[in-house]
Amino acid sequence: MQTYTYILINFLTVIICFIFSFDRRIQFNKHFKAFLKGSILVAIPFIAWDIAFTKMGVWWFNSSYTMPFRIGGLPIEEWLFFICIPFSCVFTYFCLDKFFNLNWANRFNTIVVWFTVLVCLLVAVLFHQKIYPLVTVLITAATVLYLHYIAKVSWIGKGSFVYLCLMPGFFMVNGVLTGTGLESPIVNYNPDQILNIRMLTIPVEDAVYGYAQFMLNIYFFKRFQKK
Repeated sequence: MQTYTYILINFLTVIICFIFSFDRRIQFNKHFKAFLKGSILVAIPFIAWDIAFTKMGVWWFNSSYTMPFRIGGLPIEEWLFFICIPFSCVFTYFCLDKFFNLNWANRFNTIVVWFTVLVCLLVAVLFHQKIYPLVTVLITAATVLYLHYIAKVSWIGKGSFVYLCLMPGFFMVNGVLTGTGLESPIVNYNPDQILNIRMLTIPVEDAVYGYAQFMLNIYFFKRFQKK
């Protein structure tokens, strides 16, 4: 049973959202195609990043909690992670945006962007020798700058607020992956390549990584919705 821990995390993360997608008040099932196109597009560079960092030993996976089948050095569960987690996140954004008026948060778009960029650049300068925080903050800064000044999206504040709302789920899922409640972590990190600032068992970089991934998934989901 222990071997199926990671796949079970993916399943439990997505199953409730998937079932409620067919609710007549939500009807997220009508947007499955837009979601899949967007999530696969976002997953490609993130999986490439994942494969590279795994080969470099920035992080690695505990085979005791994963099935033996691997692609590119990653457990099959890790590949599924880039569909399951975004599905739940985009579904949550879709529902909150549908049933609540969150447009007030968009008044803070520019503040969110420049706060994010300044913090990211500060971390990049101070910790440029540590590859995980360096790559993470540079990609996150580039993401919000692109969304705000090139794509000119209007929902950065709203998306950031929804990401904060997702934090309890983030702590549950990433907490288990990084060792909460387990004898050892499913995902292990090289302490020389991270800031070693943890939220419970979760490296703080994971939250920033997740933010960039979330914002890009929302962006492409909306793009494919329009088409």
